[in-house]
Amino acid sequence: MVTPLPGGVGISGLTVYDWEAADGLCGGTPHMHLVCSEAYVVIGGEGSVQTLTTSGFTDTPLCPGDVVRFTPGTIHRLVNADDLRLVVLMQNSGLPEAGDAVFTFPAPVLADPEAYRAAAALTGDHGAAARRRRDLALEGFLALRREGGLPEFHAAAHRLKRDLMDQWEIRWRDGALAAAEETGRQLERLKAGDLSHLDHGTVARLDRPEDPLFGMCGLLHPYTAPLTPTTLP
Repeated sequence: MVTPLPGGVGISGLTVYDWEAADGLCGGTPHMHLVCSEAYVVIGGEGSVQTLTTSGFTDTPLCPGDVVRFTPGTIHRLVNADDLRLVVLMQNSGLPEAGDAVFTFPAPVLADPEAYRAAAALTGDHGAAARRRRDLALEGFLALRREGGLPEFHAAAHRLKRDLMDQWEIRWRDGALAAAEETGRQLERLKAGDLSHLDHGTVARLDRPEDPLFGMCGLLHPYTAPLTPTTLP
């Protein structure tokens, strides 16, 4: 597995959707991660990130230079007030893309795995499908804010994703855990006076696709590392 940043961290550029939603705000799709922490580095524009946890609802303003992080179990929704652009850092690169995120669809959709998969899929016109997905997740998010029900949402999220957890464990072992264990081996070698790993330094330029993807919160440019490191001038 190729990990773009040290420690098995994924990195993407994100331009937050400017589509207006039912509550009059523009922005992305509310969702939650089960095992991955996430951080936003704001590089342009203005907006906020709305979060919902068992501690309550928070609306955190975002402007250039801000860095905001949150842990698994934090439902989050990006709001775009004026051309909000971010660099997104994700724990366990590759694992979020393997299904770690759960959309805040209304309860009847969450209770039906087939209905959930259909609502989450980007089929046909990806832009139109991403907007429909956002609107449906916002409907459930607003209901959670008004009426509560986070324990039920957590339980539904677990039911939807429990069959994927063996695959997630493999990705974690091959990615973030392997990177941490390699640091341990390097420390042991250094303590023993073995400097051999310093002879194998490499530099890699991360690749960014020209065409953005329709992500959960906006137009996404996921950076990836080339399979073969290159020497830069």
